[in-house]
Amino acid sequence: MAEVLVYVDHVDGAVRKPTLELLTLARRIGEPVAVALGAGAADTAAALAEHGAVRVLTHDASEYADYLVVPKVDALQAAVAEVSPAAVLVPSSAEGKEIAARLALRIGSGIITDAVDLEAGDEGPVATQSVFAASFSTKTRVIKGTPVITVKPNSAAVEAAPAAGAVEALTVSFGALATGTKVTARTPRESTGRPELTEAAIVVSGGRGVNGAENFALIESLADSLGAAVGASRAAVDAGWYPHTNQVGQTGKSVSPQLYIASGISGAIQHRAGMQTSKTIVAINKDAEAPIFDLVDYGVVGDLFDVVPALTEEINTRKG
Repeated sequence: MAEVLVYVDHVDGAVRKPTLELLTLARRIGEPVAVALGAGAADTAAALAEHGAVRVLTHDASEYADYLVVPKVDALQAAVAEVSPAAVLVPSSAEGKEIAARLALRIGSGIITDAVDLEAGDEGPVATQSVFAASFSTKTRVIKGTPVITVKPNSAAVEAAPAAGAVEALTVSFGALATGTKVTARTPRESTGRPELTEAAIVVSGGRGVNGAENFALIESLADSLGAAVGASRAAVDAGWYPHTNQVGQTGKSVSPQLYIASGISGAIQHRAGMQTSKTIVAINKDAEAPIFDLVDYGVVGDLFDVVPALTEEINTRKG
């Protein structure tokens, strides 16, 4: 069976959930070979093996932390040359898509971004994408070179599938461009204790109907009762009610959780583009004609200032 390269997104050896999802998808089309780079790369092996990696290629160098994405592209290019994979899978984050695009250009291959599913085909992997603001689904296949595919978080369930996970050193030679852009400083983002927005299984978002920054406490309370991330529409972000880092939509972040709750959000196409692939969508809005209701699985026509606190109380009661 052909091997499939999976780029490992980790923090000092702690593997992030989207990578484990990629291993699930990789097993559909071949044998997963993980590529872990930077500090703690070798520490990823146990988690990767538990979820199906037959091999783990590792390489640590200061360049991965000190410079931007080019060193990682150099390493993936070396891995492609060594393995000759059936495909290369990368998490569909902002950095992941840049790495994938640069890699595809380097190796002369086609690229598919923001896939939401993956299956084996007679002529190579076939990816499912949501296009035109998620109004259509397409089946796409790369017809030139080794397919490079980025996959959106929450596109597959994490499944344990113990494999050998043999750790092997990857030989990497950095090119002249690897040190072209240096990281001069880092500022840790203040932790809220909530899941990362793009990786969360549940997202609760607020929009213009929240009617003020102080009222986002209602959205946060509901999110905390569900163990969810907090999102916001562009209208709420532009009004200064919530940080831009939490914006969901075409000009913000794209999310695909198992459950998305939209409170006081009308459902403009720009917002829908960022959340329409959510598995189950619930909307709370006092306007029964709001476009968001054309999209939802469950809709509540009512004032969010009545509905959201009642919902939060009910969830906490049942949990208690």
